[in-house]
Amino acid sequence: MKKKLRVGIIFGGKSVEHEVSLQSAKNVIDALDKSKYEPVLIGIDKTGKWHLQNAADYLLNAENPKLIALNSIDTELVAPIPTGHKSQLVSVSSSQNFGSIDLVFPVLHGTYGEDGTIQGLLKLFDVPFVGAGVLGSAVGMDKDVMKRLLRDAGLPISRFTVLQQHQTADFAEIEAAVGLPMFIKPANSGSSVGIHKVHNEAEFKPAIADAFRYDSKIIIEENVNGREIECSVLGNTTPEVSLPGEVIPTHEFYSYDAKYIDENGAGLKIPADLPPETIEQIQTIAKKVFTTLCCEGLARVDLFLTADNQLFVNEINTLPGFTRISMYPKLWEASGLPYAKLIDRLIEL
Repeated sequence: MKKKLRVGIIFGGKSVEHEVSLQSAKNVIDALDKSKYEPVLIGIDKTGKWHLQNAADYLLNAENPKLIALNSIDTELVAPIPTGHKSQLVSVSSSQNFGSIDLVFPVLHGTYGEDGTIQGLLKLFDVPFVGAGVLGSAVGMDKDVMKRLLRDAGLPISRFTVLQQHQTADFAEIEAAVGLPMFIKPANSGSSVGIHKVHNEAEFKPAIADAFRYDSKIIIEENVNGREIECSVLGNTTPEVSLPGEVIPTHEFYSYDAKYIDENGAGLKIPADLPPETIEQIQTIAKKVFTTLCCEGLARVDLFLTADNQLFVNEINTLPGFTRISMYPKLWEASGLPYAKLIDRLIEL
């Protein structure tokens, strides 16, 4: 009988997207083919401690996205220790060895998980992992660096400007650069955390202050009136692109609550109702975004499609959500690749 691969599922983490990660991890763990893989559940709490979790009770309030939490009571505190060609999970308190891991699926979103941090740690320990490496993760996470690379590659992006925490925010100057309304975002955050749509000067300073709560650099973008289109990308050197889907927000924009809490927060049209030539154009752009940013494994590329058929790249997510209402797996399912097979492909890659 073929030996099962031991797959370390790392989830939780110190970022503001901790709860989203828990939801995503539950879906990945549930979909994992247990006849081929032995999941090893590693939950990172909000202080950054690593816990070896019991599959039976690793989550509290698992079915409630508003109350979901990591159950870190009575679990072993562990650390990955490099030994020879394998990394061993060792208990911090008792030094007990829990065996090696063949590969890691980092189901982590945001800082310390999607930004190259965990990827660098795994590289140091010679552990294969799902998703982009250090460089692709880092540039995909930093919206400022990402947009500059996309611009230099000739890809269509909207107007933007960047503000560091030590700089003074001049409303008139920024309005002249990007217009109104404008979007204010932390440069290194995801899941719409700390994002504000600003319509006037009165909303400007509070939005700036809130965005700086999550990062020392913020990006301020032009508002693009258009349909929100998303594509899933899968692969390494020869990536494939799914059919595109459309997000139809019922909130003013696709906020954190709309994505992960409110099941009626947005309508998802999968696949999007688009002519074949537009679908092909979107897929070509998505693939170029993926390769330009040195990505591997998986990513979701988000675009805007205006009424006059112009396309603008909004951003890339190198570890997109895997919750039950997330676009990434839903797009692959619509493209003929069901959830369990998608997990297989990611592990193979």
